[in-house]
Amino acid sequence: MKKTIYLVALVISTSAIFGQDEELEVKGNVLFKDQVNSMKPPAQILNVPQSVSIITDEDILNQGFRALGDIVRYVPGITSTQGEGHRDAMVIRGIRTTSSFYQDGLRDDVQYYRSLYNAEQVEVLKGPNALLFGRGGEGGLINRVSKKAVLGETFTNLNLGYDSFTANDFAVDTNFQLNDTIAFRLMAHSDTLANHRDLYDGRRNGLNPTFTFTLNEATELNISLEYLDHERFIDRGIPTTGALVNESLKDVVYGHPSKNLHTTEGTILKANLVHNYSDNGKINLAIMGNNFNKMYQNIYVKDVTNGNTGCETSATITTVACVEGYRDTTFRESSILNLTNVNTFDRATLTVGLDLIDTDNDNERYHSHFSNEAADTAGTAGATLGASGIRNNFNLANPGDFTVDAFGNRTVLDFTTDVKVKSSTEIKVESIFITADIDLADQWQMILGARYEEVDTTITKHRPDETGTSFNATYLALAATDTLQRKDSLTSPRLGLIFKPQENMSLYLSYSESFLPKSGDQYKAWSGVVNNVAATEPDVFENTELGFKYNTDSGINLAVSYFDQETVRGQADGTGGAEIIDFDIQGIELTVGGQINDANSIDFSLSSVDATNTDTGADQKEIPELTWSLWYTYRSSDMFSLSVGAVYQDEQWISSTSAGAPKLPDYTRFDMAMSITPSETDTIRINIENLTNEDYYPYSHSTHQVTVGESANLRLSYSKSF
Repeated sequence: MKKTIYLVALVISTSAIFGQDEELEVKGNVLFKDQVNSMKPPAQILNVPQSVSIITDEDILNQGFRALGDIVRYVPGITSTQGEGHRDAMVIRGIRTTSSFYQDGLRDDVQYYRSLYNAEQVEVLKGPNALLFGRGGEGGLINRVSKKAVLGETFTNLNLGYDSFTANDFAVDTNFQLNDTIAFRLMAHSDTLANHRDLYDGRRNGLNPTFTFTLNEATELNISLEYLDHERFIDRGIPTTGALVNESLKDVVYGHPSKNLHTTEGTILKANLVHNYSDNGKINLAIMGNNFNKMYQNIYVKDVTNGNTGCETSATITTVACVEGYRDTTFRESSILNLTNVNTFDRATLTVGLDLIDTDNDNERYHSHFSNEAADTAGTAGATLGASGIRNNFNLANPGDFTVDAFGNRTVLDFTTDVKVKSSTEIKVESIFITADIDLADQWQMILGARYEEVDTTITKHRPDETGTSFNATYLALAATDTLQRKDSLTSPRLGLIFKPQENMSLYLSYSESFLPKSGDQYKAWSGVVNNVAATEPDVFENTELGFKYNTDSGINLAVSYFDQETVRGQADGTGGAEIIDFDIQGIELTVGGQINDANSIDFSLSSVDATNTDTGADQKEIPELTWSLWYTYRSSDMFSLSVGAVYQDEQWISSTSAGAPKLPDYTRFDMAMSITPSETDTIRINIENLTNEDYYPYSHSTHQVTVGESANLRLSYSKSF
């Protein structure tokens, strides 16, 4: 407690040490297409020494985006991965992550699909960002900037949508002023989910009231409460055959509505206090408390070859598969305090910040367990199940019948017999950072700083109290509890040098680091345990980047960057820490976007990546060598516009890079959109996704879990403003 008080006092005291007379140029809640709100303080893209992409709420509406996965198709250097069908999961500069997500600069690391109904803009920052955001963010991060109540305005925006899969969505956003100093804004949405795959359905509901209070001329308070309730079918995709995706099975769904299910219920309370204590000094205090209750359970294809471990040998791989699954529940509560103090003086801006995070996480995971009339065998008498009875063979029918196995035995599946994990985790994080933006000369700017961070993690594994069931042997050997604790303390530096030969042009060179403790993205288990102590040091990531940005007078913005990202320490997928072994990734990212003239606009992005394993020299999985996207809009009048889009993704390894291992084939997908605005308050949008009905496979979780891309889909939406 004494240390916490000292850190808070240190941050606040910088207001007296560095107070000057120069006016502080912080735009507060005003957001621009060329401004990165994630920076502390906010900064124009031109002055940020790293690759950045911004997607506004208008972009989200015009391009028909309904999820983060839709957005990143049009962002260079980042691709989606399957996330086992129940969570946002991205591969940012070659690193798979489920936790590099932020809302208003605060950590949002629960595994779920995030809605966009209350997003003002979405910011994608590439390269490690531990200085500003703390541990993680190894390849980069995604920050959602939330809409807030606006003083002095009264409006209501209504959005309705329906598509050819029968999915529909409704969203309302209303803002009004209660009195001279208080504004209220209410945002709500309700979606029903559907796509091209049989059995898939779901719903998402969200409610987000916000208040803005003007306490005095120098102080503003924002309060937000968000409630979300999600449910969806989990689709784990289709198997591969040898090195190829088995496209003959693209219409087969391996799962069952009552077995493949995901639910998430969450509450997020945020408060943000901004106080301008002088013309050039500003304190920002942000506090967030959230709780999430999440469950997902699923069955999926483990293998389709002869000699499956734990499954009876099958000779007909196109009709019989080895199936397994699990049920996972997570209850997580987090509290976050972020305090920053920003001061400007003649030739510099100084920011000092403090983060305190306290997270409690309870997790249970059970294997699927198949019991049948052949006495818990995988088919013929005497063929015993492997791995405590978690697998069985089933015919590959559509829809799947999991009441009778491939050998005709009546089968019962449950998720309560075979426990894999019961754990409780407590994480306490204390960190302080300082960063300076210094004008070295008229054309030279330097950004440097460092964050010191202590991450104290305690993971307790609980042996189940139940008796009379066949629990996993690992747990039978445990005491009542088995607790492992580790404290990691690291400093993450950042250095950027910017040269501006003219006001609308910049060249930059930057270096940054980030780290991830061996408890991984979701801190459910330790890796590297020696003598009952989590002994392994965190994974460390380094990024060096060289870039050029140019905002032309005509309205076109150009950005090109070369980066070299290296894992100093890393480990294999599934062992607790980073989901990648030692690697070196070098690449080029290019974006060109903006208004060509009054009638034409364009957004083009390209990423070319060379990713190799520094131990073996092999290519890395889940990293397509080349990706590009194009979105072109022609506005013939104030009433009508037409847009066309294209996305290309190169082939990529699914898992192993050895000869004969499976790959996802390359693909090109075309989209189209039309916008009709009969009046200033009404807009009709028509979005056609996958215009040519291309068969494609955008990502996979592992070898036999390949996602089938959406077929052609027409979406009609209507927006009304009052």
